[in-house]
Amino acid sequence: MTAAPQAQQQTNRRLADDVRNFTGSPRLAADLQRVLVDLIELHLQGKQAHWNVVGTNFRDLHLQLDELVDAARDSSDTIAERMRALDLVPDGRSDTIAATTSLPPFPAQEVHSADVVDLITTRTYAAIDTIRAVHDAVDAEDPTTSDQLHQVIESLEKLTWMIKSENRKV
Repeated sequence: MTAAPQAQQQTNRRLADDVRNFTGSPRLAADLQRVLVDLIELHLQGKQAHWNVVGTNFRDLHLQLDELVDAARDSSDTIAERMRALDLVPDGRSDTIAATTSLPPFPAQEVHSADVVDLITTRTYAAIDTIRAVHDAVDAEDPTTSDQLHQVIESLEKLTWMIKSENRKV
């Protein structure tokens, strides 16, 4: 007795040569680069403020600025690593940051704590504005990256609310 020929099974398997990773477009690279440079600049300006703040509530603001610096640094790393995961090349060199950031410059001298609150709040909102400006284009191409942008916005807005409350009068 001979065995009956086996029916060929249908499969959903793809050929290995047909599998490709998602690679971000030049537009996505440019949008994420804008976010990256502003986050790096926010980190640098936050540290400048941290070192040179003086006056009322010095210690509390000094510590809050470190929280902001950590959040900006961690967020910039998240964005840069996301870019690499999408085969994009982040540029975090100091000359690139200085030439392309949208944040206003920060004073070089000692700054009173009340002024630091206003200055750093403005700079943090500038970084958030950049993220919001690129959000829809990023979301259209890569919702996963857009989710990361949401997390950065949430973190920065919470920290900014806490910092700006130092000057709030009721």
